[in-house]
Amino acid sequence: MGNVTLPTPVFVAGLSLCAVAGYLAGSVLGPDTPQRTTAKVASYETGTGRLCLTGESVSDMDEADADGTLCGTWSHSAGATLPRKGDTFRFVTLDASTSDGAGEPREKIVIFGTVVE
Repeated sequence: MGNVTLPTPVFVAGLSLCAVAGYLAGSVLGPDTPQRTTAKVASYETGTGRLCLTGESVSDMDEADADGTLCGTWSHSAGATLPRKGDTFRFVTLDASTSDGAGEPREKIVIFGTVVE
């Protein structure tokens, strides 16, 4: 029995093929990542943290109401710029809806994002 060695170009090509196959498998089979979207601020209530957004990207979302407005609780980092009506806002959403004890759904949308300057 003797040692068998692979020529370097064959080894590099095989390694590259495995890396590409792994990337493709991960992107197809892996979890969906949140998409950052941009919308206009329709309203923001400082006391409650309730933020409402409008725009083309919002109206297509399942969480938007019949008027094409998405409302939810704004979650942000300390020192974030407070949104004002008409500001451009980049965000992702999280549907944190639950069911109360009687089986009735309680809708809760959390909006993570910031004002785009």
